[in-house]
Amino acid sequence: MTNSIRYDDSAARLLIDNKWYETLQPALIAAREEMQQDIKLLGTDQIPVSKQPLDAGFQNLPQQLLDEYDAKKGESLLGRIEAKAQELREQSDRFVVLGIGGSYMGMRALFEAVCHPWHNELTRAQRQGVPRLYFEGNNVDNDSVSALRGLLQTSCEDPNDVLQRWSLTVISKSGGTLETAVGFRLFREALEAYYGADSEKSRSLVVPITGLEGKLRNFSNEKGYSSIFPIPDNVGGRFSVFTAVGLFPAAVMGLDLKQLLQGAADMTRRFLSQPMGDNPVLDYTATCHLFEKEKNVSIRILSTWGKRLEALGLWYDQLLAESLGKEEKGATPLTVVNTRDLHSRGQQHQEGALDKLITNVIVERGDSESVAVPVVPENENQDQLNKLQGKTIPDILSAAIEGTNRAYADANRPTADLILPCLDEYTIGQTLQMMMLATVLEGRLININPYGQPGVEAYKKNMQDVLNR
Repeated sequence: MTNSIRYDDSAARLLIDNKWYETLQPALIAAREEMQQDIKLLGTDQIPVSKQPLDAGFQNLPQQLLDEYDAKKGESLLGRIEAKAQELREQSDRFVVLGIGGSYMGMRALFEAVCHPWHNELTRAQRQGVPRLYFEGNNVDNDSVSALRGLLQTSCEDPNDVLQRWSLTVISKSGGTLETAVGFRLFREALEAYYGADSEKSRSLVVPITGLEGKLRNFSNEKGYSSIFPIPDNVGGRFSVFTAVGLFPAAVMGLDLKQLLQGAADMTRRFLSQPMGDNPVLDYTATCHLFEKEKNVSIRILSTWGKRLEALGLWYDQLLAESLGKEEKGATPLTVVNTRDLHSRGQQHQEGALDKLITNVIVERGDSESVAVPVVPENENQDQLNKLQGKTIPDILSAAIEGTNRAYADANRPTADLILPCLDEYTIGQTLQMMMLATVLEGRLININPYGQPGVEAYKKNMQDVLNR
């Protein structure tokens, strides 16, 4: 497959007995078969208690959406998402995404990986009509909320000028998540004050994304919002990036949804058909599991090389922690950005406890022309950088990756490489789906239900109890 991502764990495997891979393989294949059986259980009354909730719908969703689009075009969910996204691009120049956890982290990962690194600083023409993007409703930070509301109020004074119009989407499956609900009330108040509470714009520039039932769905129906997109019942929040949760804001940002979904669909096919050694999902899961089981390596470092993949790592932190952190089990995820964090965490990774598996996420080709180190007159060469004449920033990054991996190997620190040919929708689609499939596969392997998050529900209940005293 063109532009297929690759997983290379050869360095890590030097530190572990290969017989363990051979022994594990039947259990891995059985876990993969169980995931396929999970799909067949959806929508039936035969789901055992131990598998509830069963949010396995994400597995086949990318291909289902593509097939529906091919059959129905503009009437499909994908077609309707793209049409409404085009409308918001034409009608507004600032776009606020309200959501928390899986309701915003996938979109943040897409935005930072694929869009211009300084997107919000560009002119509308340079952004090709794509609005500026802001995330809120993901915390209860009074200063942050106040600052964004203030920015919108001072930047938007004439609702007839597209450069001074803003829109929002609110994402919550139930509508009951407190942080997002409070954010929605605050920003809805500001939006209605600007456009008029009963105006057409106050209904067309708000796009709820929610479950088929619940508080937000009921409220949205009563308000008469012109577009409401669904979150499927059989897809959990942290697995929802390929539902409207991720797809609608991605479409507003001008991303190619079909390439994104094609990457995910191709990864699923690869997972189901390819053997170990050419199957990133099986290979990644095997290496992570074996180092935890046989070597007590319980911390998984996602080492992203370059700034644009930090949000991908934070999305994965939630995915792994909420899915497998149950019954006193589950590895601890940690995202680092290098070379930045070589100057903070690098010492511990190099000489600290032997409890870490480091997965480097490496992008082979950047989007822009390589920047070379300038040569200066010798009397200005106090930094001694003239010796790097002809070297580029990518050359320096490659040297950092090779040098760091060599240092870890010398100290018997396990590393593996997840290699992305480039940063585009197709590649990111593969990567997100690979990580979701691998997380569920490991859950089935260790007999942990990877769906649901009972610990999170406990904090929510206590929080409401405190507020309602």
